[in-house]
Amino acid sequence: MSYDQSPLKTLFAGAEDVLLSMLADAPAEAVAQAREYKILRDVLDGTAAAVAIMDERLRFRYVNDALARMSGVARDAFLGRTMGEVLPDIQRSEDTLRMILGDGTPRALSVTGTTRAPSPFRQRQWSAVYHRLEYGDRVLGLCGIAVEVSGLRQYMDDLERAHQRLALLDTAATRVGTSLRVEQTCAELADFVVPSLADRASVRIVDTEEADDLPPPAPGVLRLRVMASAGGPDIVARIGLTARAGYYFDVPRDSPVRSCLNTGRPWVGNLASDDVLLKMLRTPLDVEVVREVGIHSIVVVPLPTREHPVGVLYLCRAGDSAPFTDEDVVVAQELAARAAVSIDNARRYTLEHTMALELQRALMSEPGTPHPDVETASRYLPAGQRALVGGDWFDSMALPCGRTLQVMGDVMGHGFTAAVAMSQYRSLMRTLAASGAPVERILQEADHRLASIGIDRVATCLLALVDPLAGTCTFAGAGHPPPVLLHPDAPAELVHVPTGPPLGTDLGGYEAATLPLEPGSVLLMYTDGLIEDRRRDIDSSLRRLTHLRLDIDGPLESIVDALVARLVHGTTEDDVTLLAARLRSP
Repeated sequence: MSYDQSPLKTLFAGAEDVLLSMLADAPAEAVAQAREYKILRDVLDGTAAAVAIMDERLRFRYVNDALARMSGVARDAFLGRTMGEVLPDIQRSEDTLRMILGDGTPRALSVTGTTRAPSPFRQRQWSAVYHRLEYGDRVLGLCGIAVEVSGLRQYMDDLERAHQRLALLDTAATRVGTSLRVEQTCAELADFVVPSLADRASVRIVDTEEADDLPPPAPGVLRLRVMASAGGPDIVARIGLTARAGYYFDVPRDSPVRSCLNTGRPWVGNLASDDVLLKMLRTPLDVEVVREVGIHSIVVVPLPTREHPVGVLYLCRAGDSAPFTDEDVVVAQELAARAAVSIDNARRYTLEHTMALELQRALMSEPGTPHPDVETASRYLPAGQRALVGGDWFDSMALPCGRTLQVMGDVMGHGFTAAVAMSQYRSLMRTLAASGAPVERILQEADHRLASIGIDRVATCLLALVDPLAGTCTFAGAGHPPPVLLHPDAPAELVHVPTGPPLGTDLGGYEAATLPLEPGSVLLMYTDGLIEDRRRDIDSSLRRLTHLRLDIDGPLESIVDALVARLVHGTTEDDVTLLAARLRSP
């Protein structure tokens, strides 16, 4: 910024003009007496701006009271000395000052540093303007006028740090908590804070399950499990600061970590002494290990939820890194709070998903046993992004006269309500199948009974009655996708099954169709999760099934695995259930 643009030009124009005119009109030998003039004393000593006069060697010849107060140095201590001698911690700009002496062009400078005077500011800054002093052709020296702008500078620095902090938190929102897996979320948190906030980091979660290979913790001891770490080689696992994932770490009642979890407040150990580290790490050996890898500061931040912290985040700084500031701790708390929500959601999802799958298996139970001359294989693949059970079911039931009934059904919707309805559908189907009625009559009776008892979820269903003695299969459908026959030496074919309304509508009108079932052919029944795809219509998806080219001479389980690998890619939007059947060779 040039002098003409500086607010100092207007603010101190009067004092500057008086000083310059006085010195310009006086002989050189009178400069030393100028300090005694009343105009100099009244104008310059009375101003809040710092004013200094330096000779050609940049040695102070005059400073006013304001400069003495700002610097914490007596006025007389300046005289005859340079800036570097009097204020060594001030950033010096001697090259620029010499340029002003050389060309006479005034210049505005920004001066930073620290002085002996106490200050509320972390870093002091002044805005200064320097002019060359002349008498005729003779250069007398420089006159400098400065005002402190530390408050404005600190405000701008705080504003910039706030912007950086918000940017960091915004970035964390896209990089931490991208999945519903606890391990991945913890790893994302550890990787994010290194090196943006720490040199090393570790995420430890309160362990709620007892490990089979470890003795239970002692009474009053809380067990944490290291879920993820980042930043450099591992420290001895027993310390756990950057231990490998899966390590268990026991925390007694008097540990700072326990206090951190109990109070919800961070623990800060900046430039911690060995005694402080010993309270954290428990043994002198652990302290030695930490010192060997250069760690000098540790912060432990709880991972809070509405009920209680789910764990803690360890942050470590080592080597030449500065200790943690109060702002660092605040940022770490905000990151931990956001990550804790994701971790808690992931834990709840994992628990609910596990419970849901167990419930699904319990409700579905094991399918019935077909006759020995019919081989079956099945797969159930729950939708990958839901912690909910679904309404898919399948069954195989041995009936009189060597016949086997294959059942595939899908209750509308998802969740526990659909799963409970599925259990009712399955039980009713088993009861009706035991009567030996034709497949179309089974669907007719099921439709009527389900409507009469008021189940509010309809279901699609496909029945296939396999008769090995006759070499036939009789089908009846209730709004379900058609089955597929895989032939040993011919293309796969979709089986045309007369379409009836879904079960539970009480509309009836089901029909049966009988086809030959050759030995070696594989009958594939499935739910719509196998063929639903947003990228293509349903007819195109069904045609994909007829283009399958598989070796169906091997074990039926291997054939089903090959079908899943060929048709199911990644997570699906709906549950996928398959049931395959094949006549055994005589």
